[in-house]
Amino acid sequence: MKMIVAPLLRIFFRPWMEGEENIPDEGPAILASNHLSFSDSFFLPALLKRRVTFIAKAEYFTTPGIKGRLTAAFFKGVGQLPVDRSGARGAGEAAIRSGIAVIERGEVFGVYPEGTRSPDGKLYRGKVGGLARVALATGAPVIPVAMIDTEKVQPPGQVIPNFGVRPGIRIGRPLDFSRYQGMENDRFILRSVTDEVMYEIMRLSGQEYVDIYATAAKRQLSEEKKAADADRKAQQKAEKAAAAEQAAEEKAAAAEEKAAAAEQAAQEKAAAEKSEQAEKAAEQEKDTGA
Repeated sequence: MKMIVAPLLRIFFRPWMEGEENIPDEGPAILASNHLSFSDSFFLPALLKRRVTFIAKAEYFTTPGIKGRLTAAFFKGVGQLPVDRSGARGAGEAAIRSGIAVIERGEVFGVYPEGTRSPDGKLYRGKVGGLARVALATGAPVIPVAMIDTEKVQPPGQVIPNFGVRPGIRIGRPLDFSRYQGMENDRFILRSVTDEVMYEIMRLSGQEYVDIYATAAKRQLSEEKKAADADRKAQQKAEKAAAAEQAAEEKAAAAEEKAAAAEQAAQEKAAAEKSEQAEKAAEQEKDTGA
């Protein structure tokens, strides 16, 4: 990751970084980052001097097929830890145990407090759990991190990155929550710690903050998309019906016009025949008189 991926990222994307001095050269630390793109998992651990261990959803390690195997190999290769997010408490206890183990080894533990990628580039409410509980249980400093423009490098659902974008990493000063140590079971304290970290990430990233969870925002956007798709299909159906009705009316009008033209032609023909007969009768009377 450091020897191969990092040089390639620097060549093709020329990423910038601010505040790397805020990460200690040794000893435990927690990196709390916003999450804009899948490429965050490349840029952040590759460009920092120290190794960063993130927890990753178990699906990255269990997805079938060639793409799934390659994804699993990548995450295993960079030392990411799989966590099963199923169940009522989601990543919950598994994430906390994994994070504490990393900190106790004196390493750097990375976490995305939002719990998932932002669906629209905004910063969403941090989830109470892994971040705050690991910080209070271990006393490790929390270092806020802002990923900048990585969603432009690789938007959600896009496989091939955009090479014309220059992303960045902005690292804030360590936050000390030792005043709350031993209070990791107090939900109000956990919320306070999480909100303080999210505020620092917002300040570093310049993102618009939305006080709902990203998962809820994704559901809302999905429902809005479904409603929009339904409206679009209904509109297309209505337009198709209107077009069919118009075509039927035009066809009927054309048939009427054709019938009227035929009737007029028949009348003109009858009138011509009658006129011709009258002329012949007049000629016969003239010949008889003569």
